[in-house]
Amino acid sequence: MALWLILIIVGVIVIMLVIGVAVEAAQILIWIGIIILVASIIMSLVTRGRGRV
Repeated sequence: MALWLILIIVGVIVIMLVIGVAVEAAQILIWIGIIILVASIIMSLVTRGRGRV
């Protein structure tokens, strides 16, 4: 479920970088994408940990 969100974020960043519109906004989106990626990794590890116990 988080994969489609990551793909959308990456797509928006690539489009913004190719067009060259608002480089600062692209950097903000990159940071948001990194935060979401880390959160999704943590959540997947937590759910895997619950399944083993």
